[in-house]
Amino acid sequence: MTSPVKRRTGRHHGDLRRALEEAALALVGERGPHGFTLAEASRRAGVSVAAPYKHFADRDALLAVLAERGYRAQQERFTRAMAATEDPVEQLAAFASAYVRFAVEDRALFDITFSAGLDKAEHAGVAAAGEELLAALMPVVIRVAPDEDAAYDLLLRIASAAHGIALFLRQGLFGVSAEALDQTADRAARTARDIARNSLASITD
Repeated sequence: MTSPVKRRTGRHHGDLRRALEEAALALVGERGPHGFTLAEASRRAGVSVAAPYKHFADRDALLAVLAERGYRAQQERFTRAMAATEDPVEQLAAFASAYVRFAVEDRALFDITFSAGLDKAEHAGVAAAGEELLAALMPVVIRVAPDEDAAYDLLLRIASAAHGIALFLRQGLFGVSAEALDQTADRAARTARDIARNSLASITD
């Protein structure tokens, strides 16, 4: 009589890591980036509370991986949006519009990227991902600014305006419908367009 074949249990390491990331994203979506523990992410993923430590030293390490994903997602969205035109002013308007949509459509990633309070000095991958996003945007901004310092300042002003508009939308100030999202994205685009045009005018004066 042959012995029964033993079936492997548990998750493959890659599956475990991904499952924990998705569980954390779901929890952040429900409670914010500070509203869950690594043990809760483990239970949500259906694994033991010891399992995450094969991949993540602590909750911040898990959030850092997701913050890197957030920066990459932003870069992909913004690059795709800006590729629709060659006019730098319109590219910045498209960036602002895409920023608002990211804040609403990828809410958990947005919150992790901007509200998790991660120390970039301790999470080099997060710092590098943020720098890569900045590097992707600067060539557009420099076309409507007199120098690199002014371009960086201009990008901060446009991003800050889009960020504030996005938060107002998420707080319900502009409504909660799909139409409200479209209108608010357009509002962010108009704001960015005005800021960029003012910068461009200062160069040509």
